[in-house]
Amino acid sequence: MRKPSRQHASSKFTPHYRIAIGVIGSAILAVFIYFGILRQSPAAAQDYPIQGFDVSHHQGEIQWHKISPQKYAFVYLKATEGGDFKDQKFQHNWLKARERGFLVGAYHFYRLCRDGKTQAENFMNTVPKKQDSLPPVIDLEYDSNCINTHTKEQLLKEIQSMHDALYQHYEKQPIFYVSKAFYNMVLTESFAHTPLWVREYHGKPQLAGQPKWLFWQHTNQGKIAGIATQVDLNVFYGNAKQWQQFLDSYAIQPLNLEAMPKK
Repeated sequence: MRKPSRQHASSKFTPHYRIAIGVIGSAILAVFIYFGILRQSPAAAQDYPIQGFDVSHHQGEIQWHKISPQKYAFVYLKATEGGDFKDQKFQHNWLKARERGFLVGAYHFYRLCRDGKTQAENFMNTVPKKQDSLPPVIDLEYDSNCINTHTKEQLLKEIQSMHDALYQHYEKQPIFYVSKAFYNMVLTESFAHTPLWVREYHGKPQLAGQPKWLFWQHTNQGKIAGIATQVDLNVFYGNAKQWQQFLDSYAIQPLNLEAMPKK
């Protein structure tokens, strides 16, 4: 319901001046937002009820007992990077998050200058094969240390190699975490059946060809009690019923905490 407008006795600004001031003010606000002086709230992220987060060793010592598995339906942990790097906090976080009752998955930061087979072996040697874990994720984005080492065709071939190795080993369809730039320049019209997890901080994900996304990382400046640093926050595309359908498609069952041995 609209409220009655207030009548002002007088004003020193004419309508033209008001319009000009409004345009200038909007322009200044847009500049502030662009350079991060003011920050927009995550556009429409609150519309998705299934929330999660992802962490690595950069988050330090996480107090898992302070984080609610009821509030956050999923968590992804960085496991590996390239052909030989293993996240020093992965094993600890994997055990603690599972003990807390989270649905847990692992991700690999893909190095563009390493072959897919070697990177797949690094991941598979690090991440346990568990039926109740979330599908593996390959993080694909531009890597400043590995520019122009492969043609697009060679790069797609190596990504395919890692994708297929993880699919065969874990018996679960992998997910690609992508930046908009990497997807639009490399992955468009490829891997049509691979689910996407999109990083986009300025509105809903908009990729070339408008593919459907599965997860959306809507901010890297989230706050969670139990984590001392800022943290990446994510949402799932769908409601609680669709989330269950997703879990069922991977035959994933939440951990039965009541059946777990008490310490």
